[in-house]
Parts: sequence; C-alpha cells; structure tokens
Amino acid sequence: MSVNLTKGQRISLAKSDGGALNVVRMGLGWDAVKRRGLFGRREQEIDLDASAVLFADQQPVDVVFFQHLTSNDGSIRHTGDNRTGVGDGDDESILVDLPRVPAHVNQIFFVVNSFTGQTFQEVENAFCRLVDESTGQELARYTLTGGGPQTAQIMAKVYRHGNEWKMAAIGEPAHGRTFQDLMPAVAAHL
Repeated sequence: MSVNLTKGQRISLAKSDGGALNVVRMGLGWDAVKRRGLFGRREQEIDLDASAVLFADQQPVDVVFFQHLTSNDGSIRHTGDNRTGVGDGDDESILVDLPRVPAHVNQIFFVVNSFTGQTFQEVENAFCRLVDESTGQELARYTLTGGGPQTAQIMAKVYRHGNEWKMAAIGEPAHGRTFQDLMPAVAAHL
C-alpha cells in the first residue's frame, strides 16, 4: 500500500513483515504544461534532472546524476537522462541498493532541477515516488503541487535512523540549473 506523503512527513522503509528493503527506486515523473497555440494545443519539452546527493554527516561525499550515472561504490545508479518528460510513469529513475550503501553515508537527498532553466510553472503532474524494486510495489509518493517561479525542488531524502532507513518528504522549492546550485538549499535540511 502506497503512502501519499505531505511536505515534512516521514515514513519508515521497513517492510510490514519486519524485513528490510533491499533495492528501492526513486522515480521522478513530469509533464510539460500544454499551451494553446495558433494550431491547437502543443506541448513543449522540459528537461528536468533527478540527482541523488550522498552525505556522510554534514558533508557531501558523492553524487549520482545524468553525467555520473553510478555512485563511486556502485550502490546507487541513475537509469539515464530524459530531456522531454514525454511518456507515462517515471521519466527518470535512481536505484538505491540500501544494504550496499557504505556505512558512513547516512543521508541521500533526491533533488530535481530544470537544466534548461524553465520554471515549475511550466511543469504539471510532477511526482517523486519510492518503489520496492523487488516487488514493484509503490511505497510512497510525493506529488509536487502549485508550480511556481522556482527552477528546482529538494524532493525528499532517505536517511539512516539507527539500524533502519526512513524517508522524509521535503518538497522545498529552490533555484538552480544543476545539483551544485542546490547545495545551500540542501544544507538547510541536513
């Protein structure tokens, strides 16, 4: 059963049977707002990019994004860049093999930015979801609402809490075309 998260909500990633999740997929989906034109409605292309920034305590130690598809240790993998948002379902995905994440990594932030600088006023149906990759079951979904003049979003983080992983929906608007531009906004949620 999926949980529809609200901004600031936290959930445990332990399975209902008490077992632990192994591989989870953070899926990002979006559509461009359809505009009326002289010849009817047309859809523009929007290039949103999903990134995972890995932290050890308060320090970034690695990042997975469209130009670095696999973390240095191999535990996190980006499935590739979607430059248009065209299609149903997840437009970009990041796979996280939780047992393989090094012990010193205690937080993984999932951020989204508009590489081409378009604002979220030009995006609709945007969501971030967490899926148990072994079963395909959606565990949690955070829906981006409201659009706005920002070009990025700090979507969520997966973090260690004792011996288990948890997820927090952040949903914080930000400005930036790359994950590097978003680091000050991410730092506020460490």
